[in-house]
Amino acid sequence: MSDQPDRPDHETYGFVVVSNRLPVDHTVDDDGQVVWQHSPGGLVTALEPVMRANDGAWIGWAGKPGLTFEPFENDGINIVPVPLSEEEVQCYYEGFSNDTLWPLYHDVISAPTFHRLWWESYVTVNRRFAERAAEVAEKDGVVWVQDYQLQLVPQYLRELRPDLTIGFFNHIPFPPLGIFSQLPWREKILEGLLGADVIGFQRADDASNFSRSVRHLLGYATTRPYIDVPVDDESASLSRRGRRVRRVVAKHFPISIDSAGFEELARRPEIQARAREIREGLGNPKTVILGVDRLDYTKGIRHRMKAFGELLADGRLSVEEATLVQVASPSRERVEAYMDLRDEIELTVGRINGDYATMSHTAISYHHHGYPREEMVALYLAADIMLVTALRDGMNLVAKEYVAVRHDNDGVLILSEFAGAADELRSALLVNPHDIGGLKNTIMRAIEMPRRDRVTRMRALRRRVLDNDVARWSAKFLEALADVRPGHRIAAPPKSSSTVTSSGQASSAQAAEAAAHRIAVRTASSASAPASGSAAPSSETNA
Repeated sequence: MSDQPDRPDHETYGFVVVSNRLPVDHTVDDDGQVVWQHSPGGLVTALEPVMRANDGAWIGWAGKPGLTFEPFENDGINIVPVPLSEEEVQCYYEGFSNDTLWPLYHDVISAPTFHRLWWESYVTVNRRFAERAAEVAEKDGVVWVQDYQLQLVPQYLRELRPDLTIGFFNHIPFPPLGIFSQLPWREKILEGLLGADVIGFQRADDASNFSRSVRHLLGYATTRPYIDVPVDDESASLSRRGRRVRRVVAKHFPISIDSAGFEELARRPEIQARAREIREGLGNPKTVILGVDRLDYTKGIRHRMKAFGELLADGRLSVEEATLVQVASPSRERVEAYMDLRDEIELTVGRINGDYATMSHTAISYHHHGYPREEMVALYLAADIMLVTALRDGMNLVAKEYVAVRHDNDGVLILSEFAGAADELRSALLVNPHDIGGLKNTIMRAIEMPRRDRVTRMRALRRRVLDNDVARWSAKFLEALADVRPGHRIAAPPKSSSTVTSSGQASSAQAAEAAAHRIAVRTASSASAPASGSAAPSSETNA
């Protein structure tokens, strides 16, 4: 039963978001003062208007071990930090979340590691997040838990606060039963998630995989999109089998981006000028091919470089005709699999550039950095082809960002059929990135595509991305939560672009910072050193 006092002696909130990371980053300025910098990610953009409309709170980790802070308000959002120790960061985050769950949920492209110590830390940290949410959520409030790092929170939170309406959204794929069954704690994870009223996934296949796992591993009845969870509560409804059950909704809610905000940036004269400058810096090749990813083994970066290198070796392309620009933002650099991947990618870039670059043209312009959103929009405008070759990806928001930016209705999107975005963006050129021959032919098809065909495809893609933006995504999920418990409805987010307000209307200081982090396209280095302090691409979830 609830232990929440009728009049708590601390602040409580009607709408609470729980995620691994807070929407602000902890930094220290030159004077030694703590500064909380706003994070420009897609999830933050989606939920900020809802938070402000409902005086909400955001619970999460500040991103550095050992930091302890009291709750505070930042830019209209109530921030509730959850501390993690150095050992918990290693075991819960880098270990179980990123070296067990991440590879397991991405088709075991890299072998997952199973350690009981990591699992125990995952349990401890998830319980801490749940206890914090139970403390600050007001009676009959709504709590929305985010992503795979916190899959046990819904169950723990329901045990502490059965009065709450609880949602969970999984930003990464949910694996098929045959793969998920490898996890030694598979039933615990399912029971943890089923503490929610609504469980959201990126694709319909993910929701089906989850329901099938529940049916086979727990024996619960499922009727799409519902799952009947047995409960010991005489007031609960009876199922067709005559059992007292609580009904859980499990369905797909494909996430999106602030498409209007991206388009507004792309229409700015200074960003269009920057796009022209990028092309000139590359030597004005006929075709600029672009890849933008976190440096992750799920993104298929090796596959696209292999295909591009073979096109140069075959003589089907020359460096004067085409340049591949690859932005690979640093990621999980203390995990061994990621260190090995970086070495392999940079060796490949060096080999291809060594074999094919000329004094005036580079084959691959490689950048192991993150960049501000303005610079990414300029890069999208400069690219004739966007190349997304993910081997497995929950959504891939980069594909949607490229489409949103192309208000000129030009450009070609090559998209892996294993990215969640492929379900919606059917007018892209869909590829199987494992088929290197097919990938090479698709790249050539994109290069040679007549403008009329490019415009027809891009118009169809843009209708999809502009109509289904991130505000619509959050509104649909919250509507589903409200339908579960009609009395718990919360204020809907306004239909407007917050991205432009928060990051698009850059101050002179922000503009100067952006300039400092521009892409050095004139540098032909095969493996440039990472810049410090630069922002990651705006696809925060990389879903």
